Amino acid sequence: MKYLKIAGCIFAASLTFSCQEKIEKKQETVETEKVIDFNYNVTEFADIGVLRYQIPGWEELTLKQQKLVYYLTQAGLSGRDITWDQNYRNNLVIRKGLESIYTNYKGDKTTEEWQQFETYLKRIWFANGIHHHYSMDKMKPEFSKEFLVTLLRDQSLIMPSEAVDVMFNDKDSKKVVLDKDKDIVLESAVNFYEPGITTEEAIAFYKSLPVNKETPVEIGLNSRLIRKDGKLMSDVYKSGGLYGAAIDQIIHYLKLAQGVAETEQQEKALGLLIEYYQTGDLEKWDEYSIAWSTSTEGAVDWINGFIEVYNDPIAYKGSYETIVQIKDFEMSRQMNVLSENAQWFEDNSTLMQEHKKPKVTGVSYKTVNVAGEAGDASPATPIGVNLPNNTWIRSVHGSKSVSLGNIIGAYGNAGGSGRLDEFAHDEKEIELEKKYGAKADKLHTALHEVVGHASGQINPGVGTPKETLGSYKSTIEEGRADLFGLYYLMDPKLEELGLVDDWKNYGMAAYDGYIRNGMLSQLIRLELGQDVEEAHMRNRQWVSAWVYEKGKEDNVIEKVVKDGKTYYDIKDYDKLRELFGQLLKETQRITSEGDFKAGQALVENYGVKVDQDIHKEVLERNSKFKAPAYRGFVNPVIVPTMDGDSISGFSIEQPKSFEEQMLMYSKNYGHLD
Repeated sequence: MKYLKIAGCIFAASLTFSCQEKIEKKQETVETEKVIDFNYNVTEFADIGVLRYQIPGWEELTLKQQKLVYYLTQAGLSGRDITWDQNYRNNLVIRKGLESIYTNYKGDKTTEEWQQFETYLKRIWFANGIHHHYSMDKMKPEFSKEFLVTLLRDQSLIMPSEAVDVMFNDKDSKKVVLDKDKDIVLESAVNFYEPGITTEEAIAFYKSLPVNKETPVEIGLNSRLIRKDGKLMSDVYKSGGLYGAAIDQIIHYLKLAQGVAETEQQEKALGLLIEYYQTGDLEKWDEYSIAWSTSTEGAVDWINGFIEVYNDPIAYKGSYETIVQIKDFEMSRQMNVLSENAQWFEDNSTLMQEHKKPKVTGVSYKTVNVAGEAGDASPATPIGVNLPNNTWIRSVHGSKSVSLGNIIGAYGNAGGSGRLDEFAHDEKEIELEKKYGAKADKLHTALHEVVGHASGQINPGVGTPKETLGSYKSTIEEGRADLFGLYYLMDPKLEELGLVDDWKNYGMAAYDGYIRNGMLSQLIRLELGQDVEEAHMRNRQWVSAWVYEKGKEDNVIEKVVKDGKTYYDIKDYDKLRELFGQLLKETQRITSEGDFKAGQALVENYGVKVDQDIHKEVLERNSKFKAPAYRGFVNPVIVPTMDGDSISGFSIEQPKSFEEQMLMYSKNYGHLD
């Protein structure tokens, strides 16, 4: 799961946080050393900032290891168009039409409508489609439909009328709908289900499929649900199947990567991944996931496949994504202490005894440096990853949890926004954040991933959270992992383990930041009047709102209004920790017992609706800050040096512009019609 993309970026039990949520905290204050003579900032447009990142450790790799990285990044980019098509059925034809206009237009590029056209194209490049990467709302152009039709006609281009119309009308207005009062499959624009299929039909179809109760595969993960001759069936992503042209290119580069694998276990894992792409067999995916999870040697690692289910309203379908990474051995050694003590955290948690794992297996946490990303992980990226997602594999064989060190560093070096002074209650809160906040965030991320997602067990006979909690599964799992981390951020055990030197102040800074974000600052991502729908935003709000309400009698968190501005001031950090522990216990109970009604009530009562007066106030207070609300990255380009037909070396080149990279990707990796 993605833990934060620096939230959004929270780690997901698979890849997850929602990285963007922690970004705002990082924008408040960052304690990192500036890297001299490297320009991290590429461009800004709309609500987006695009950055660059470096690849520390590249020069320390052997030529063979560099080849492995290169082939893995090429494999990842080869599937890029899959993400576009998964996100919405008209995305590819829209992108290709707009890119053709952009590259061939000879008219006046200073007009307002042309500038609006360029901004719109950049926005959909960043989002991998016409729906916002975070809010999921359709992004409508500011230029007119007539202007687009004129541009198409002038260049003798043909774009299907549905694709032209949908950019401007209200159809397919949200990629992922989570409103409990709507048919979330039928009304979601995401392309995992053929139009016309309902939520009831989809869930009934997957529940009718046979599954091994002990080792269940992730049903529906790598397929689109379609209707053929009146019956529902799976259109599987595989060689010779759906997305076959792109998958064949992925396979080609994976075979080359297998030939330069560092270890036998890597070679085995890559072979199984190739077989999975060839067959679409989900049991083969599990075999690969086990081999990958237990492949812990070597300097190079990767994530590749249909993984995160956040874009599916009922959490079956995996979005295509890849990350290629180089280990940062020194930072990883420092964090291994959490992995080594995972059982202590489990045993001393507030979970009911029957919900605690008797043995926490194989949790590993490493800091890595990204060498390339593609699909759902780019341009907007997580800052951490925890995989695999299959619960039984994690329980039996363990998982890998990584922090993307150079991505986090790039966010920090790109500069802050000053929102801390605006939304913090007092000077003490600001002082704690500046001194302890950055490291407290890193610790929360590590605790979230290493002990949070790895903790707890489901009662015998209870289905998986996807089956029992439905559309609430993702936000409850992320909140559960958040709570595990929050509970232990105020524990002297962290100092005993040598992770901090002042555990109380680190914990206070972490609690201040979490409540400040969950109750106030994350609202800058929503338009006035919107409900909270993104899973990580929801979990931060329901966690914060629940502890605020339950602590009112003891004035644990005080709502303060001064000079017309609202603040949330923590008065009793110890009691707040107790409340986090109580909510952790209840959230694990909901997960362990599959209590849908309690999970629904928790999310709907605390995590969805927004106080409109406070929301309006937050937006007004935020309006003075110019830093973009969202950030993502272009990728360094790994360029091979050829000696005849052989690769003799590589150079790393930074793209000059966002536009240059996006057009290059479309040209070189546009494998789907």
